[in-house]
Amino acid sequence: MMIPERPALERRVLDALNGTDGQPRIPVVLGGCGSGRTALLLRLRDLIGRSSCQYLDIERIATTPERCLTAIRDASPFPAHPYGQGQGTPPGPREAFDATLALLEIARAPGDLPATFLLDEVLELRTFESFPGLRSVLRDLIAALGASGNRFVLTTRYSARALRLLRDAPTAFEIIHVAPLSAAEIRATLPASAESKNVPSAFREAEEDRARDDLAALVHALSDGRPAYARLIADTATAHAPRDAADPVSALTALLAPGGQLAAACRFSYELRLHRARGYGALKAILDVLSREEPLTLTEVALRLHRTPGSTKDYLSWLEDVDLIVSRQKRYSFADPMMRLWVRLHSRPVPPDADEIAREVHAFVMARLPQAEPALALAGTAQTDDSGVRNWGIIEID
Repeated sequence: MMIPERPALERRVLDALNGTDGQPRIPVVLGGCGSGRTALLLRLRDLIGRSSCQYLDIERIATTPERCLTAIRDASPFPAHPYGQGQGTPPGPREAFDATLALLEIARAPGDLPATFLLDEVLELRTFESFPGLRSVLRDLIAALGASGNRFVLTTRYSARALRLLRDAPTAFEIIHVAPLSAAEIRATLPASAESKNVPSAFREAEEDRARDDLAALVHALSDGRPAYARLIADTATAHAPRDAADPVSALTALLAPGGQLAAACRFSYELRLHRARGYGALKAILDVLSREEPLTLTEVALRLHRTPGSTKDYLSWLEDVDLIVSRQKRYSFADPMMRLWVRLHSRPVPPDADEIAREVHAFVMARLPQAEPALALAGTAQTDDSGVRNWGIIEID
């Protein structure tokens, strides 16, 4: 399974850029790790045309203001201008950042048309605020883009920070949240089985359709519609069952094992977000508490952490700031259920064994399945076949 194209999302972004309602806007696309933001921008680059559009991965080039300017200028498809050059001495941090803003504001596409910039992970420019003379980089950027005649699409994985930054921004900015995949979108990317291709009967096709519907529905429930999770679960389930029915529950169990791809993806997001926040160790402790029990109130978290409510409130606000937790009716829980499962499994002194992973995945699956449908549950214990291979099959319970 590949992350599918999102025509409705692409159309909304293009409509905002083109001002189909009479007012061009700057789309700001918000979505977590693995939500498909980068895939969206690369697709837009091809739709708009590479001679009129520049994609920039800010996370990779936000090193120093000077080197960032050089990277953007050297990769630009637009006519060369002496941004930050010709001054006799190399530009300092403030001069380099001002030159970057000038490049974004006044660069032109062929035919003297507005240039389009696709700025992926734009909030990473915040790292420049530690340089002399740069204490309001993001506010300066938003003001410059809002006043420019060029076109921009911005993305970030940090929704809370983006919403706070844009609270008082010009009305030209339009927030667009990346919606989860639907079961139908997941189904459209599932490969047909080899057996169904070789047996072109109406019965086989109907059976295959039912199997694909069931697989898509279960993958959707387990992944919460998050594209990266859905892709990994579906790919693993179908690859490991070329002849038998695909088993996404067993696939999830394998993916969350030490060294599994989903475990690695969760660890990346976990560490990345914690390193962008304050209070690293205390934040990990709170996530461990919430992985055992959620939702919890501020007082309940403070008691379990053995800290004062005041300090605990700060910690919780820092976790909300990087979108690791959410607060609903003053009760805190993980923003991503899969991340909670990963923390339960891997925040321990030793790696989890197969039995522990199976038990945790079983509980996760039972909590995710729609209660109105017949429940699919993992077998309570692993069965071993004659060859000595463990079978973590699923049982259908009427």
